[in-house]
Formats: sequence, structure tokens, C-alpha cells
Amino acid sequence: MIKKCNECGSYTLQDSHCSSKTENARPAKFSYPDKYGKYRRKAKKGEV
Repeated sequence: MIKKCNECGSYTLQDSHCSSKTENARPAKFSYPDKYGKYRRKAKKGEV
């Protein structure tokens, strides 16, 4: 699975890069009956 470094923005297959953890580079799948959409939107706004 391809991951992205938070510090430098480069892509890698490793769990850490630039002495920080990497995140999943792919967005979540879209579905109309999204159970967790409300929570994701709040987290994106910084309310959680």
C-alpha cells in the first residue's frame, strides 16, 4: 500500500519516513449510505 510522508510530502511503502509516521495516500471509498461521513467531516473541520 502506498503511503505519504507528512513532513516532506513524498510517497513511500515504508511505515515511517523523515523520522515521522506515514499516512495512507488513498482516500476512503465513497458510498451514499456512509455511516461515518458525519464524523469524517467534523474531523476535517477540526471540531473533533
